[in-house]
Parts: sequence; structure tokens; C-alpha cells
Amino acid sequence: MQFHSLNDFVKKLREYNLLIEIEEFVDPVLEIAEVTDRISKQPYGGKALLFKNTGTRFPVLTNFLGSEARLALAMGHDNLEQLGYKLDLLFELFTKPNKNFFQKVETAFNLKKISDILPKNKPGRGACQEVVITDPNLFDLPILQLWPKDGGRFLTFPLVHTKDPLTGQRNVGMYRVQVFDKDLAAMHWHRHKTGAHHFRKYKKIGKKMPLAIALGGDPLYTYVATAPLPENLYEYILAGFIRKKPVNLVKCITQDIEVPEDADIVIEGYIDPEEDFILEGPFGDHTGFYSKPDYYPRFHITAITHRRNAIYPATVVGVPPQEDAYLAKATERIFISFVKNSISPEIIDWDIPFAGCGHNFTIVQIKKSYPGQGKKVINSLWGAGQMMFNKVMVVVDQDIDIHNYEQILHLITKNVDPRLDLLFGQGPSDVLDHASEKFTFGSKIGIDATVKLPEEKNEEHKKEIKIKPFDYKKLVDEFDQVAHVNTSLLDKGIPVLVLLINKKSNAKDLAKQILSRYDLSFISYLVIVDNIVPKDDMHLVAWLVGNNIAPARDIFFEGEILVIDATIKKVGIDPISEPWPDIALSNPQTIQDVDKKWHKLGFKKFIPSPSLRFHKYSG
Repeated sequence: MQFHSLNDFVKKLREYNLLIEIEEFVDPVLEIAEVTDRISKQPYGGKALLFKNTGTRFPVLTNFLGSEARLALAMGHDNLEQLGYKLDLLFELFTKPNKNFFQKVETAFNLKKISDILPKNKPGRGACQEVVITDPNLFDLPILQLWPKDGGRFLTFPLVHTKDPLTGQRNVGMYRVQVFDKDLAAMHWHRHKTGAHHFRKYKKIGKKMPLAIALGGDPLYTYVATAPLPENLYEYILAGFIRKKPVNLVKCITQDIEVPEDADIVIEGYIDPEEDFILEGPFGDHTGFYSKPDYYPRFHITAITHRRNAIYPATVVGVPPQEDAYLAKATERIFISFVKNSISPEIIDWDIPFAGCGHNFTIVQIKKSYPGQGKKVINSLWGAGQMMFNKVMVVVDQDIDIHNYEQILHLITKNVDPRLDLLFGQGPSDVLDHASEKFTFGSKIGIDATVKLPEEKNEEHKKEIKIKPFDYKKLVDEFDQVAHVNTSLLDKGIPVLVLLINKKSNAKDLAKQILSRYDLSFISYLVIVDNIVPKDDMHLVAWLVGNNIAPARDIFFEGEILVIDATIKKVGIDPISEPWPDIALSNPQTIQDVDKKWHKLGFKKFIPSPSLRFHKYSG
């Protein structure tokens, strides 16, 4: 299936009752994000939202890829894993060219000719250039500010087109873009990304870098811009293969670079590598925390073109789950076959939990046949593409339901000897990982939760756990930092105790005091988080754990109990030198303003702000 614009996709969403259309004015500054946050956290991702009154001539579409159903619709495939199987040879051929390349592609995909999927340059202008503005003003677009402490307004779904100045190789990436003036923005690409790699080449040869941002068009473009593709595979080749029609490209009006002719909006410009960078951020990112301000290249806008009936696409990121969680889930399903065939053939399946924000947690299911295989898989994946950013990886056997997180926790406490089965490592960390020991470099932990073969066992470390009754109120009464004790896992036979604390001192010292005073030897793990979330909300507890730990620093033994310090770290209390970032939450005024107009927005029931789940948080 091919969609020729966002309007085309909106018609299909309307037909399938997957869209809510909002006629009331909703401000692009903070309010659209607050409404979207409430809807995107509904079961199965809620519905897509079309805000028709934005104070500009452009409507805003959000959450349009924020469910499995809408992603499947956009891709024209109900079974994304089966799509992944079909993509395997495509990946292999474009990363390992050979003499029979075209012949093999034709045979493998039953295509009459390779041009059926390769992008094509189209002469003349495209639909995205029906209106051409050479005196551009970014503020004519309904660009969102998501969170109150954001540095300003950001494009959040930009398809950033760059070209290698030496090879001509093209790339489409998704990097947030902060607006500073009517014709000035900042290009936030991380050092690991292809766009940044192209930029360094332009800097080396001393030339200005042409750039174009496409917005909208076929919603499939938005997915492929986020996909972790093998090197040398152009994103629009993948799009052409999935929809079985090539992407038609047109040359920009003011820059020597091509964009899809069916995009809704195009922002053209350049980066001068000789210019000083501009301070960009902060930004409430997909981790749920604000990323710190940093310096990024200045993007000068030379033109804006658009369809006459263009729709402006945006995504809202923050505390998960949000739309990006479903994009990550699609990647999980599509790329599992490629991972199995090219990295570790013993892998059967994997799961990337929403609470892990895409890179903090990964659960891997394998067919185990020899000792040490679990650790081998961990090391293999940590060296593979974007999996290098993973922080916590759990490996389990083939008979385990990896999507049942309660079962996984049971398994960890049953099969894992913390002294033997944990693998600590170091490597690249995500730019947005604020907990890592150093910027973009930090520690990781692998957990081998497979059934151990005789060669992997050590009877000296064997510990049988039998949970005993205990009056946990003592911990609250006798330790002024302990606000709540979450025993929900203990109640299910999982020897994990969670403390929610009002932090006044180092959590390691608190754990030592508690464990020296009371016999809690019947637990295996003690998890400590801040008292800022509902005490029994294990999704948010897991989210705090994933975001707030550097494994080598924050996971340690007190006697035989493994302690996980997932608290927000504080300068002067913890071994950090810079303040911890704040959590991205709506402010009371925005919540109140949206509450007042909620009944006018067309929703059947009132949904309170997800930000209200956080309490006693002064960030």
C-alpha cells in the first residue's frame, strides 16, 4: 500500500476509526503535547490526533504511528515479523555486493527489474513544491514546544536528508531540530549518526553542507528514517521494497539535494562547517528526562515549500509509553530475523520493554547448547549496531515467554547466581543516557538467566531462597528516608524488595544500615528508587531503574544481597559532578488549561494528566 501524503493517510485512519479530529484551538506551545500525552498512554496507544485549529494555516497530526495497528496500516503488512524475513536478503545484498547482485535481487523478490524498488529522480517540481517560499519563516509552521523547560520549539518528526560530499551516498535520519529564529535552527545529530559523519566530511573539505528536512508524505518515510539499517542501505530503498513502489525524488529549489516529491512540507537550507555551533536544548526527550543543553551546528533556512493542503506531523516524547515506543517495537519485530541470521543464530526472539526507552533493557531468548553461550550472546549483541547502546541485557532459554516480565523476574531470581552470572562491561552509551559514568561512554550489565549446564555451576555459591514474614513497617518507622516499601514482587514469590525513599544521603549507606540492622537474607535483590512515583507502579519503577543506573557504579553487593541504587543522583551526596536532569512533566497551568477545554475536544471520557502520577517531585 502506498500513501501519497499525510492527508491520504488521514483518510484511511478516519475510515478505520483510528483518528480523533479536534476542531477547538489547541496551542502548539505545551497544550498539543499535553493532550497527546494523555491519549498516547491509553491502552494500545490510543488513537491518532488531528488538531485542526493551531493558530496557523497548517493542522497538526500526532500519534499517527503510536500503535501496532497504525504502524501495520502505514506499512501495508499485518505481520511485521514476516516482513522482516523478506527483508533479510535485501539487507545482505546491499551490505555485501557481488557480481550477481541484480540477478539475485530479481530472483529473491520476484521483481521484473531492480528499478521496482530503487528511488527515482523525477524532473521538474513535485507536489511538495506546490507553494514555494524563498523568504522563509519557521514560525509560520505550528512547531511544538513539548515541555515547560524545553529550550524552545522543536521539530520532532523531521526527515533530515544529507549527502556524502565525496561518494554522493544519501541518507535520511531523524534528528530533532530546535528553532531559534525565522530562518535559523540547530541540527541535533549525535556523534554516532550518519548525518554527523557527513558533516565531518564537509568540514574536512571546507564546503557548506546542503540539507533538507521533509515532513510528512507517505508515513512509511517516518518509520524508515528511524530504522537501524545496515551501512550503505539507503532508507528509501527500504521504503520502496516495503510498499513495492519506488520513492520518487525531486531536487530542492535552493539546495543541491533531493527529497520525496510527495512530502507535505520541505525545509531547505545549509550548514556552514566554519561557523561556531549554537547552544541547543534542553529538551524533554524520549527517556522521560530533559537532555542537557549542548552545542550543535547552525542550520540556515533558505526556503520552505509545501503542498497546498499540507499537514504538519509531530511526535511527543517523554515518560514512556509514547509513540516512539511503538516505533521501537516495530523495529524489534522487523529486525529479529536479520539479527538471528547475521549476528547470533542461536537467538530465537527478543523483547525491548517500553519502560526501557528503547536502549535500557533487552530480553533475549536463545536455544542454548553449550556452556557460556548466554554470555557469548550478550557480548555479540553489545557489538552489533545500535545494540551497542544497550544498558541491561537478560538472556533466557527457548521455553520462556520473554514478553511476560513477571516470569522473567522469577527466572532471574531462580537461575541467576549474582556472583557468577552477571557480566559487567563497558562501551558506547546513548548520548541521552544521563546516568553513564562519562558522556557517551559507560558501563553495562548482562544477566545470564539461562538454566546452567554442569560446567557453569559452582555449588559454593548456591543459595536457596525462601521468603519469610517480615514487618516492613519497621523500615518506614525507623529510617526517616524510607517513605514506602513495595512488596508486590515478594508477594508473588519473587525475592525482590523495592524501597521508595526521600533521599537525604547516599543510597549505598542507607542499604548498609538497613541490612546490618535487619536480617533480610530471604531476599536476593534490594531496589532503591526515589519516592516520586506511585509505590506500586512497577512500570515507573522499572523506568527509573533503567534511566538512573550506571551498572558498575550503582549495582553492588551488601553481604549476599545485590543492591540496585536507582535513585536520582545528587552532587555532594553521590559520585557525580553535574546535576541530574529533570523529569519532563507538564506544569500545573498547562494541565489546568487542558482540563478546562477537555470537554470541547471531542473525547468521550476525561483523562487526567499523566504528569499527575509524579508526586513530591521538585525538579
